[in-house]
Amino acid sequence: QVQLVESGGGSVQAGGSLRLSCTTSGNIYTGACMAWFRQAPGKEREAVATAYTHGGMPYYADSVMGRFTISQDNAKNTVYLQMNSLKPEDTSMYFCAAAPPTAYSGSFCYTAQPLYNYWGHGTQVTVSS
Repeated sequence: QVQLVESGGGSVQAGGSLRLSCTTSGNIYTGACMAWFRQAPGKEREAVATAYTHGGMPYYADSVMGRFTISQDNAKNTVYLQMNSLKPEDTSMYFCAAAPPTAYSGSFCYTAQPLYNYWGHGTQVTVSS
């Protein structure tokens, strides 16, 4: 059974940093698109960053470009989201998700949520001004 477990959320002041982790267990895909999504209260869930476990280019939402970095340690089955220069508008529940290789374009992973079969339960990030 595949499980994705997020950790690393918390409360920080604007300008601060957090690193989220997503550890997977079970038989996840050989070559997978890993993604971070977020959802703020009253808003739709949106893609933040995606990366393919076997190369390619990461994707970042315009709102986090230059501040967030997605990375992975395949030996540890863990995907990270380093978040720097946090802003109050980054306050959201952050979710990790995994999609099969069919979500990989050959250069980057698509962000369409229906492509992602496995989801974590989320970790809350709160940024105060």
